[in-house]
Amino acid sequence: MIAYKNKEFHKWAKKQGLNDTVLLAALDEMERGLVEADLGGNVFKKRVSLGQGKSGGARTLLAYKKGNRAFFIFGFAKNARANIKENELRSLKLYAKLLLGYNEKELRKAIKEKALIQVEANNG
Repeated sequence: MIAYKNKEFHKWAKKQGLNDTVLLAALDEMERGLVEADLGGNVFKKRVSLGQGKSGGARTLLAYKKGNRAFFIFGFAKNARANIKENELRSLKLYAKLLLGYNEKELRKAIKEKALIQVEANNG
């Protein structure tokens, strides 16, 4: 499973102190069926720890197809907001469809342009 994060998510995660090792651990849990919510349209919510356990941590939203690719596309601290709004979810579903539909050439271009960053165990 290869995972990516968009530029906005990358900036947010860095500010939160959320490293790639934690993101990959969350993705591993998802591959084993441990997800908080399937929001439809290949958008999933997954809790991650910010150092004080998952209950006090953050929520990440991913464009995700099991056994294929995952894209971390949105994140928020649990104490900053309860959830996302319906119109935000609609937009995220469209974004997920776009990202999961990328062919290899489109994916390489997005990485080259730094719109997407690969999530790697040694980045963190």
